[in-house]
Amino acid sequence: MVLFTDGGSTKCDWVLLDTTGNLVLKTQTLGLNPTVLSSEEIKHRIEANAELKTVFNTVETLDFYGAGCGIITPRNKLRNELDDLFPKATVTVQEDLAAAVYAVTTAPGIVCILGTGSNSCYFDGEHIHAPIPALGYSIMDEASGNYFGKELLRDYFYKRMPAHVATAFEANFNLNPDDIKMNVYKGANPNAYLASFARFIFSKEITEPYLLKLVEKGIRLFVNCRVQTFSEATNVPIHFIGSIAHFSTPIITTILNEKGLQLGTIIQRPMDGLTAYYQQKIKTG
Repeated sequence: MVLFTDGGSTKCDWVLLDTTGNLVLKTQTLGLNPTVLSSEEIKHRIEANAELKTVFNTVETLDFYGAGCGIITPRNKLRNELDDLFPKATVTVQEDLAAAVYAVTTAPGIVCILGTGSNSCYFDGEHIHAPIPALGYSIMDEASGNYFGKELLRDYFYKRMPAHVATAFEANFNLNPDDIKMNVYKGANPNAYLASFARFIFSKEITEPYLLKLVEKGIRLFVNCRVQTFSEATNVPIHFIGSIAHFSTPIITTILNEKGLQLGTIIQRPMDGLTAYYQQKIKTG
């Protein structure tokens, strides 16, 4: 049986297929980003899922695709935990960009992730090229959930947020400064915590002018830093994956059109495409 994941910092989706490609199990754990979680926390989050525990000793192949897995040290930390938990499985751990590519295209294109964090790569039809390292929520992650969470918090506390928006923001979140600082500097998953504020923007169609301007600023920054840095950008479609991309479709479309770039596919949830990829892979051997 083949088990594979689409792992972000906030949540991780798991799918198990049998030897004919039929769905055996579909489940979810908390996020498993090894750059921000300890080995103990990774193990705890996986073991907390009762459905996964039933297949620890039956999975033969485990392909883990996840945020934070592009760096050797955290990738090895995660793989060691998976090796222990799934002792009969051949385990591979790859960056979430690979899952994004498999979910959206088999042809050359630029593939972008807008989730808790953000990233991009160029896929030449065979190989993935990601020359710019993903340095995480403190340095990069333009137009990601944690980016917009930080923007909202800054605007709220600097009094730049319109009064009616600030009132709604207060009603939805605990904005006690001490609690915010504890979660950011001492919490187990600070990037996911910051990204939790972004649901204020991305839970429905964006119509509030202040929020539209905020999202446009972030998307423009992402396109400048993470799309136009590829020399191939003007020759191939630009694909986007994630809820932020889904809710920002009109803004993404406008910005790419302005820049003469071709919009490809926007997928809110990549696991359906990734499952189809594995089912086809199983059928063709």
